[in-house]
Amino acid sequence: MKIQSDTVERSNLPPRARWTAGFLLSGVQSLFGNRSASEPSRLQVAIRDIRQSMLDCLVQYGVDAKSSVHMRVSYASDIEDLWYLRGDVMAVIASNDGEVVAKKKLAQISDRFNGWLPKGLTSRTSPLGNQVSH
Repeated sequence: MKIQSDTVERSNLPPRARWTAGFLLSGVQSLFGNRSASEPSRLQVAIRDIRQSMLDCLVQYGVDAKSSVHMRVSYASDIEDLWYLRGDVMAVIASNDGEVVAKKKLAQISDRFNGWLPKGLTSRTSPLGNQVSH
């Protein structure tokens, strides 16, 4: 017994309809985030790059891969987690090279977050930040 399908195969459609059907299908798939597993999103790439720059900085200062700060950075689940871990990375740098160097290195890492965080999480410039005490 042969079961008939109510759906029309795409290959039986005229060329214009095949293109339209494919275009609509890919549009709907992109709306639902249906991308191939081998293609990381731009956010995933940004998270990977930020994580790696933070880990490189920790390794530069002799932080062991089994240390708690290294583990927290390695296994941070999202961009916000990495944002909050900047303080831990700064503490490692400051304990070795001082706060001035730590602020400079952290500024480089913080720049990588531009465009990826909600507005409430972004750094704000402090009117006190660049004042020199006499």
